[in-house]
Amino acid sequence: MLDVVRLRVLVTVARRGSLTAAAKELHYSQPSVSHHLARLEAETGAKLIQRAGRGIRLTEAGKLLAERGAEIIGRLDAASEELASHVGLRSGRVRLAAFPSALGTFVPAAVTRLASSYPGLRLNLTETEPPEAMRLLRSGRVDVAVVFRYDDTAPEDGDIQLIPLFDDPSYLLSPTPPGELWEHADSSWIAGCDRCRSHLLEICGAAGFEPRISFTSDDIVAVQALVAAGMGLTLLPGLALSAHRNPDIHIREVPGSTRHVYAAVYGDPPHPPSTEALLSTLLAAAPAQNPLASQPLPS
Repeated sequence: MLDVVRLRVLVTVARRGSLTAAAKELHYSQPSVSHHLARLEAETGAKLIQRAGRGIRLTEAGKLLAERGAEIIGRLDAASEELASHVGLRSGRVRLAAFPSALGTFVPAAVTRLASSYPGLRLNLTETEPPEAMRLLRSGRVDVAVVFRYDDTAPEDGDIQLIPLFDDPSYLLSPTPPGELWEHADSSWIAGCDRCRSHLLEICGAAGFEPRISFTSDDIVAVQALVAAGMGLTLLPGLALSAHRNPDIHIREVPGSTRHVYAAVYGDPPHPPSTEALLSTLLAAAPAQNPLASQPLPS
């Protein structure tokens, strides 16, 4: 059976890239780190690290074990947190990952509710896009991930449970009142993250053209400034426009272009009390309908 302490040492070495950095993080001496790695190699019967100049690097076997080890250590740490949370919500920690426009809109309201109801519960927030948020969730490094998907029919792999929060329509952004999507086939376009770029290509393809992408940016402030300056058109979801709205742009909802926002958790219920508390506040704070439904849309 693998020793968890030695496995944690290997995972830390893989993440930090050197014995010295790993020793500093773990508060071990460097010879102690080397000893743990040597013992782990003896346990597994595999060469896990090799010298590379004045440093070290992981072998293929070492990389494989470190990757799996990170998942194991993450789940063990999560189990420890879950056990502690059963003592009560007067203390403890819950960890949330969410994409930027969620953090700029309804997540702060959920955080406020959580802090008011459970003042002793610590919340750790991580801003990241959905693919990385799901990796953090699977490895046990966060307890809840707020994510979005454009296809609400494809099942999620593994033991991930998706809890629907709301649907978020997309809008066509233009410096002048926009027409139908197909009327802008000859325009320059601005794309966002990989997932949003794929969605833009799909929606424009359905309208009968391939967009000519001239700029790429994940920054919704910069994207809207480029649109306002006449540098191109783009699609943005309503949540992003709720987080920031440039007064010099015009928008028009694009039919059939909706993303679905979820709170993702690992495993089936019942979840730990701290996770359930966070989920309940997210559900309470999420928009009940289209995030822009109550806001006037300039023509």
